[in-house]
Amino acid sequence: MRYDRQIQMAEIGEQGQHKLQNARVLVVGAGGLGCQVLPLLVGAGVGFIRIYDADVVDETNLHRQTLYRMSDIGIKKVHAAIQTLQGLNPEVVMEGHATRLYVQNIEQALQDIDVVIDAADNFVTTYLLSDICFAYHIPFVSASVIMREGYVGAFCAGAPSYRAIFPRISQQLGSCNTQGVMGPAVAVVGAMQAQVALSLLLDFKPSVLGQFFQFDFTTWQHRTMKFHLAEEPVDIPVTFIDVQAMQADDYVVDLRSEQELKTAPAIQSNIRLSVDECKTFIWPNSTKRLVLVCRQGVRALSVGQYLNDAQGIENIAILAMGDG
Repeated sequence: MRYDRQIQMAEIGEQGQHKLQNARVLVVGAGGLGCQVLPLLVGAGVGFIRIYDADVVDETNLHRQTLYRMSDIGIKKVHAAIQTLQGLNPEVVMEGHATRLYVQNIEQALQDIDVVIDAADNFVTTYLLSDICFAYHIPFVSASVIMREGYVGAFCAGAPSYRAIFPRISQQLGSCNTQGVMGPAVAVVGAMQAQVALSLLLDFKPSVLGQFFQFDFTTWQHRTMKFHLAEEPVDIPVTFIDVQAMQADDYVVDLRSEQELKTAPAIQSNIRLSVDECKTFIWPNSTKRLVLVCRQGVRALSVGQYLNDAQGIENIAILAMGDG
């Protein structure tokens, strides 16, 4: 029997396996972390998995994204991943969305979902998911890896949100694209993320919610932090909105370049500035909400936090317009 080895465990058994077969999981990201998480969920027999990822397979992915082959280069990751995963376990129902996650589609992504796994390694996506999971009381498992360091945390659903631990984004954050990453570090963190998610689905005790696991393969120091008593931030000066939430008196700044605007969704703005120009621009002394617009939300969030930190500007909203 496919699941015999885990059913043999007293804390799982037939009842636990039935829980997994009825479980519905959202995985955001089919990159390095997703390629570790997804086969483990599929192998365990999670009944339904919804995947969001807009990227295509690139040769630079292959050293750590082990779901893919040379023949997959240029193919959407969602499609290539599902094809491989169906070969591993055809009993699992998989639903793929070759798009990024935005305010506009996030509620649809979470529909009928039991656990959300953040494998996007993108802080805008992390804050979006954490905010909505906290509001809807859905367990949220987030992870990130860069170079030889990474973490996994279990948030929301009775535990504090990601914002309670990271109320502000570090201005020194890098990415795999800029600072690199080792494949084994991704594999360890991704496997831990899958273990945390399965533990939540199986309702293992003590609960892993409210715990944060750090891995440092440079110093070989690994530690666990319990944050169940962390307090949610009272004031959130930078929030996320969609087009429908725009107000007539918003002061709208479009951060997209002229080249981007040729193919991007249009929006009426008060001014168009680059990220660097925003740092020297003399902002009007107004009570209007400042809306920062870009494609994915990354630039807008960076500018929004800078303006709040350096100039004390509050009531800032981020609008990610997508690719059209």
